Amino acid sequence: MKRIDFIKYAGMLSAGFTILPTLSFKQESPFTQLRGGVGIFSMQGGTIGWYTTDNGILAIDSQFPAPASAFVEGISEYGSGMERVLFNTHHHGDHVGGNPVFQNNGYEIIAHQNVPELQRSSAIASDSEADQAYPETVFSDQYSKRMGNETITAKYYGPAHTKGDSVIWFENANVAHMGDLIFNRLYPFIDRNGGASISGWIELLETVYNEADAETLFIFGHGNPDFGVTGDREDLMVKRDFLTKLLDYTETAIQEGRSREDITDRDQFEEFPDFVSPSAFLSLSRNIDVAYLELTSEE
Repeated sequence: MKRIDFIKYAGMLSAGFTILPTLSFKQESPFTQLRGGVGIFSMQGGTIGWYTTDNGILAIDSQFPAPASAFVEGISEYGSGMERVLFNTHHHGDHVGGNPVFQNNGYEIIAHQNVPELQRSSAIASDSEADQAYPETVFSDQYSKRMGNETITAKYYGPAHTKGDSVIWFENANVAHMGDLIFNRLYPFIDRNGGASISGWIELLETVYNEADAETLFIFGHGNPDFGVTGDREDLMVKRDFLTKLLDYTETAIQEGRSREDITDRDQFEEFPDFVSPSAFLSLSRNIDVAYLELTSEE
């Protein structure tokens, strides 16, 4: 894919176009309760996390307008109260496309300080500024909020999937929402235009693994239907090992003097047979190409 096409498709994904197909999880309701008042909502786009008490509702990511409306309407079965909070894990359209729906229903939107800039740049590139609602509250390193009996903390670990990713931790429930820092057994989108760093991503996963414990339940942005969108910290190591293999393979091939075209002509690593490619845009070949650019600093 030529650079101009990559920019086009990356902008479309950021703006909310459905390049990543909806992966079906057979269930009667899009709402699933996990534990400690925390649950997930799966319809179309990045997995929404939620937490409810008698005093308020907290959501993580907003998918697109239609599922956002379904969420806002349906979550009242699980909790109520006046306080409304929405965290965005990052700026991509399948995670922020429903922001206006939440904002119109009284939700305060919170994200890392890099998110509004990235979201606005993508909206300008895709001529979708009128469809955006930006975070009103931003933070640099971390932001904690007390709600009911729970402490919720959003933490920034540095550039990884983008330069604005947050992990959202629920202290008492021992649950963490990873956003798109985990495409569970899927080839991930590595948003170089959005400030991604594969080496930073590897370091982030190791840090989060060490901050968690064997009982921590993780929520993932996207997942292979055979593996789902929840898991434990060992799933983080699978992604860490994949990204490490990605860099090692690419660096070795560069040192061997192979061409960029030859290096990227690969559709699977035998060590990761469960990884699937939901589209040509989200493929091992595309991942290798981004690794090549990171290692050579080419554009």
